[in-house]
Amino acid sequence: MPEAVVRESMQYDVVIVGAGPAGLAAAIRLRQLSAEAGKEFTVCVLEKGSEVGAHILSGAVIDPIAINELIPDWAAKGAPIETPVADDRFYYLGPAGALRVPNFIMPPLMSNHGNYIVSLAEVCRWLAKQAEAAGVEIYPGFAAAEVLYNKDGSVKGVATGDMGVARDGHHKAGFTPGIELHGKYTFIAEGVRGSLAKQLMKNFKLDQGCDPQKFGIGLKELWQLKPENHKKGLVMHTMGWPLDDRTGGGSFMYHFGENLCSFGFVVHLNYTNPYISPFDEFQRAKTHPAIAKYLEGGKRIAYGSRAITEGGFQSVPKLTFPGGVLIGCSAGFMNLPRIKGSHNAMKSGMMAAEAAFEALSAGRSADELTTYSELYVDSHVYRDLKRVRNVKPFWSRLGTFLGVGFGAFDMWTNQLFGFSIFGTLSHGKPDFATLKPAAQCKPIVYPKPDGKLSFDKLSSVFLSNTNHEEDQPVHLRLTDPSIPIAKNLPLYDEPAQRYCPAGVYEVVRDANGQNPRFQINAQNCVHCKTCDIKDPAQNITWVPPEGGGGPNYPNM
Repeated sequence: MPEAVVRESMQYDVVIVGAGPAGLAAAIRLRQLSAEAGKEFTVCVLEKGSEVGAHILSGAVIDPIAINELIPDWAAKGAPIETPVADDRFYYLGPAGALRVPNFIMPPLMSNHGNYIVSLAEVCRWLAKQAEAAGVEIYPGFAAAEVLYNKDGSVKGVATGDMGVARDGHHKAGFTPGIELHGKYTFIAEGVRGSLAKQLMKNFKLDQGCDPQKFGIGLKELWQLKPENHKKGLVMHTMGWPLDDRTGGGSFMYHFGENLCSFGFVVHLNYTNPYISPFDEFQRAKTHPAIAKYLEGGKRIAYGSRAITEGGFQSVPKLTFPGGVLIGCSAGFMNLPRIKGSHNAMKSGMMAAEAAFEALSAGRSADELTTYSELYVDSHVYRDLKRVRNVKPFWSRLGTFLGVGFGAFDMWTNQLFGFSIFGTLSHGKPDFATLKPAAQCKPIVYPKPDGKLSFDKLSSVFLSNTNHEEDQPVHLRLTDPSIPIAKNLPLYDEPAQRYCPAGVYEVVRDANGQNPRFQINAQNCVHCKTCDIKDPAQNITWVPPEGGGGPNYPNM
């Protein structure tokens, strides 16, 4: 029997889950409005990472449109937004060569001039300071583990996870029960595939009437380049090799700061070959001459991985439910062709804050903030996503070469005429349903890492500073423990051992190569959520481990 737990509770006007761009922008905006009106609405932000920014991973080139509105004097206040884009390049790669796509061919919305290369983790740390200065309470190291409901079914708030629970469920010495945080409104800003957002989607049927969300896995390394190889302000995107034409994705390279370079790779998770390893495709990409010439002689100093949303306009769910809202990547506001979501995430948080302020000022609580949905439809976020809505469907249907071409044509028609001749295309089936049986696919033999440009998973996980208390319940839960070996292994050669970028999942056999068993190395998990998305049986559920666990990204 589980041991009885008595929780303390705290009351706020607004409880925000997640200290990313969306959550922090929402908190700041609500406190700004409160101060302007002479009101005192209380705001608290929960963050599962050990500190704000610890779990933030993004490219990142940011469009300043949202921060210009939220904090117009951000430069004077010392925001870590210091490297404007100086050189914007796009390439189609073959195995050895590279074809540069002329900038004039690209729709204007694809231009990065006027944007900034940043460490999004550092930007979030700075936003957190602005939020705290405005009176926001921020609690890092506390993972929101449960949605709380009022008697009428509306959301009451959240509860943080218990600390000090052993793997077998008993309470260890120093056990600390979670705390209930009650809010008149609760904002879910967990990022991509958050555990609470997933529950709320199901409970309130928020995804009815929209396309399935589509996803990619983004992998990133931070490099210290040789000074002669560093081109401050360079933004370079590629598609093509090492991926085949039917597998979507590509690389990004951003030069910023003092000889720093963010190099990353995205693989769309609707790939069909179960033998694909996104991590190994990422490592292979760095050996291409067009990329290697910058990285050679440099030092890799950080690594991480995170799922990204790709569904865009067609996949945005209902944003409101009784007592709360979805904001940021919990709602899927990523613009795939631009590879940008931070500006939309921040704006969504600001709009939600404005809707909550209106409701709180009228004495309301726990109802639906329908004004937020109305503000979204009238916002640049809506327009940003609508213009590019057919890029992902074309890419999925036609492959990289033709699909990206048709997507670019469609973006031009939206740019010039304000509409698409194709209407709004659908995404089709969810990513977990796209794998072909292993028997129909060719295994991929990846080159061994050279330790200079390419590396293995375990040394990469080490650079992510990932840490979990080992004696705690496994946070990667199997609905049916027999499925990985009984079904996924014979049908798909158990793809979890390849799609996971951190070596969490292994198929282990005895000395004779027999008696396979499925092993979960949960302590390696970098919280990318790919397993929760791509498992073909939808048998893996990611839930938050103890607060403070997971990666600790210093400047990703």
